[in-house]
Amino acid sequence: MAEKRKITLEVPEDLLERALASSGEGITQTVRQGLELVAAGRAYEELRRLRGKVKLGIDLEALREDP
Repeated sequence: MAEKRKITLEVPEDLLERALASSGEGITQTVRQGLELVAAGRAYEELRRLRGKVKLGIDLEALREDP
């Protein structure tokens, strides 16, 4: 497992309450989920930049056929 760091955060109470209600988890897990979403957002940005620039050798018609 990755090394962990303990942090202190100051966040608006209403934002925290909405995030907790949305995640259905505790504070730690909610903050972890938020950080994962931020990290994933960067990865998706990079993938969007590659759109139309990468040729894939996939035959869509063959994939759509029933086996």
